[in-house]
Amino acid sequence: MSVLDKRSADQRRPRPEKGPGASPEAEAGDSTAGGPVAADTSAGAAESAPERSRSGRRGLPLVLNAVSVALGIALWWALASAGFKLPTPPEVVDRASTLISDGTLADDALASLTRVLIGFGLGTAVAVPVGFLMGWYGILRGLIEPWIQFFRTIPPLAIIPLAVVAMGIDETPKIFVIFLAAFLACVISTFQGVVNVDRTLINAARVLGAGDATIFARVVVPASTPFILVGMRVGLGSAWATLVAAELIAAQEGLGYRMQNAQLYYDLPTIFVGLISIGILGLLMDRVLLLAERRLTRWQERR
Repeated sequence: MSVLDKRSADQRRPRPEKGPGASPEAEAGDSTAGGPVAADTSAGAAESAPERSRSGRRGLPLVLNAVSVALGIALWWALASAGFKLPTPPEVVDRASTLISDGTLADDALASLTRVLIGFGLGTAVAVPVGFLMGWYGILRGLIEPWIQFFRTIPPLAIIPLAVVAMGIDETPKIFVIFLAAFLACVISTFQGVVNVDRTLINAARVLGAGDATIFARVVVPASTPFILVGMRVGLGSAWATLVAAELIAAQEGLGYRMQNAQLYYDLPTIFVGLISIGILGLLMDRVLLLAERRLTRWQERR
């Protein structure tokens, strides 16, 4: 008799009734044989263990981040106390309180954030379709790629003199330089995402009768999404890195302008307030993109 036959015979065999006349051995045998209570208990324990493990893994990075920040501040304080030309954390906090109380920091942060959002948004909006066209159509790739690679080797800061002469000294050249930095970082990543799509998926879709539009929407775009989001994160970093130099173009407010103005008076606490503000704003925007990446690419295996 096979194992399956034995299991079916055991299931068909009538179990002893539980009642006043039932023997303790039968009740004990029934409970030890894996009854409903024991099964529910073991299932609950099996389900709670992975949940505890996942919650522990989620909390660990936050603890490590807090420890890292504390160690960084301690090292900064130690270097300032050792004689390096650095302001101490209390001095920076005091200057930040002054700038916050008179509204200067809020105005500068809003001006810089507006420039970055506009430049980054325009750069991403143009880079994604251009990257898709370069990756999908070989003719357009041959026409566009040399210019992309040419301008990618030129730092966006080197475009500032040309932007000032061609566009004036208002907000347009500042936003254009930030746009260029974000565009060049995102378009390459999008292009690589389209090129690296598994050909097996495309061929399988064609065998099933899908046209180019369906393949592009159902295969290419989802497979390229992780590359696009990584390119957006890199482009966001490039946009913030270009901000300080962009705000040298006859700006009257902004974090970069405030830092450059503080340099003239050797005002290190104000410079540190600007640096920390840029870092915090950039980190928050990067976390938003990272959250979007995790939501849009749930199908990916993660470590």
